[in-house]
Amino acid sequence: MIEIRFSVFYEHQLPRPWDEGAEQRLYRDALDQIEIADRIGLDYVWEVEHHFLEEYSHSSAPEVFLAAASQRTERIRLGHGIVQLPPQVNHPARIAERIATLDLVSGGRVDFGTGEASSSAELGGFGVRRTDKRAQWQDAIDVITRMFVEEPFAGWDSRHFRMPPRNVIPKTVQKPHPPLWVACSRRETIEFAARNGIGALAFSFIEPEDAGRWVDEYYRLLASEECVPAGFAVNPNVAVVLPMMLHEDEETAIDRGIDGAHFFGFALAHYYGTTPHDPGRTDVWKHFEERRAARGFSREQIIANAESLNVNIGSLRGAVGTPGQVADLIRRYEAVGVDQISFVLQAGPNRHEHICEALELFGRDVLPQFTEGREEREAAKAERLAPAIEAALARRAPARKLASGYRIDEDAEVARARRGSRAGRPLRDEVRTAGQRRVRQGLYRMVGGRSDAQLERRFGPGAQRVFFAGMARAYDADAAGGFEGELEFRLSRSGVVTPWTIEVRNGRARARAGGARNPVLTVSTGTADFLRTLSGHTNPAVLLMDGRLNLSGDVELAPRLSEMFGGPSPY
Repeated sequence: MIEIRFSVFYEHQLPRPWDEGAEQRLYRDALDQIEIADRIGLDYVWEVEHHFLEEYSHSSAPEVFLAAASQRTERIRLGHGIVQLPPQVNHPARIAERIATLDLVSGGRVDFGTGEASSSAELGGFGVRRTDKRAQWQDAIDVITRMFVEEPFAGWDSRHFRMPPRNVIPKTVQKPHPPLWVACSRRETIEFAARNGIGALAFSFIEPEDAGRWVDEYYRLLASEECVPAGFAVNPNVAVVLPMMLHEDEETAIDRGIDGAHFFGFALAHYYGTTPHDPGRTDVWKHFEERRAARGFSREQIIANAESLNVNIGSLRGAVGTPGQVADLIRRYEAVGVDQISFVLQAGPNRHEHICEALELFGRDVLPQFTEGREEREAAKAERLAPAIEAALARRAPARKLASGYRIDEDAEVARARRGSRAGRPLRDEVRTAGQRRVRQGLYRMVGGRSDAQLERRFGPGAQRVFFAGMARAYDADAAGGFEGELEFRLSRSGVVTPWTIEVRNGRARARAGGARNPVLTVSTGTADFLRTLSGHTNPAVLLMDGRLNLSGDVELAPRLSEMFGGPSPY
């Protein structure tokens, strides 16, 4: 068994309706809560960076908030995560400067969480191409960590970013730089974190036993020759995120926390799915109240039963319960090797006073059960991983030295930057992305409000052929994580099953009528349910629980299908 750490996680959620001063109260209350978290002994506070995601996240300048938190706390670590790395969102030098400044004012307490962003609102708002964002992350993390350690930074010239040599100051307190993390939402990004030698912030609400498989694969890859650190230090950690509300009476805990947990999941799906959003007009909370059960967030399925907690029991629950229930759930995560659990208490309509009570109760009745012997276990883990970390760092390209004689030349540097800005992707890529977005929005409108019979009539064999051909054309090899093989879709319509196959080979996808010879994954469902799932009108988890959707083969591939064939995915 390894040590386990605990943290609180903030999106700064603010469901409508908003009254005067609501955002100011939201920030003030969060700072008060973090003071309690620091006092009771929690290890981290994580604060996200999001833009334009009304109601779901009013946290667009986390470095300012965390700086305020640093002056009201003494020991809790400040998880700046995730910072969005595409240069159109944040210039790499500005990120390095802000992280170092926060590390200075906090006395060396910063953890640097990173990510690409994936919501259409953010990517479109900053003009980031979805197909470029992973490459931009890899480019930016290399640039930023070099800015931390190179003195001066020796400059950069790549497809995504160009900057002349400069001494990027200030430098961080922690050497060579603060611990690095990356946001993860599925197994492939956990593996990506391991190959880059950085901590995995897993944002999927998964059961402990499923998390254990992710942890095993993470540490296997981290210790293998595939691990080439993205930074100049390795941060071997896997963290999971869970909704939480605590009370000695289970029913009270549910009443106080389940709506917040469900709104968190619903709003996440709203912004990272295909649901249309009109800025300043769409009322996400109203939609939640109207559609929560249909989207897999049924309030009626969460009942007080005094049994051990499951994260998902027909509807998302997380760590909402009594101290005893939550402690048992933590032990299950601890047993499979999870390094950190981050609790979401500030979510949806959850009340400030209830959050404070839950934190105090956690510090009194739960936390003491997991602190004894922690230092010894951490030391043993560090000793066990030391050879693998040393070998991984030896594979990383070293910091560079700038050749003597370089001098700042404004005219020459500006001219080079202008030439670089004209080197971009072809216009046809922008047209392709815009076309995919129009198709998704059109599908959402076409499906909404129609009966099974109406959808089955409109989606006959001819329409299905066009649809699957379109899926194949929209295939994104960057989102496939190296997958190759056959995907079989078996659609039932008026009692007749029609099979379709999409075959992925050599970075391309092809669709054909008929069953697959050797399918990696088979998806069987009704035609109407298939359309509602793809358009975002139905949560596939609901269909699975009702027996209306059946998966066979590599079921962990299923959550990736949307992003692989032109749709968005969280983080």
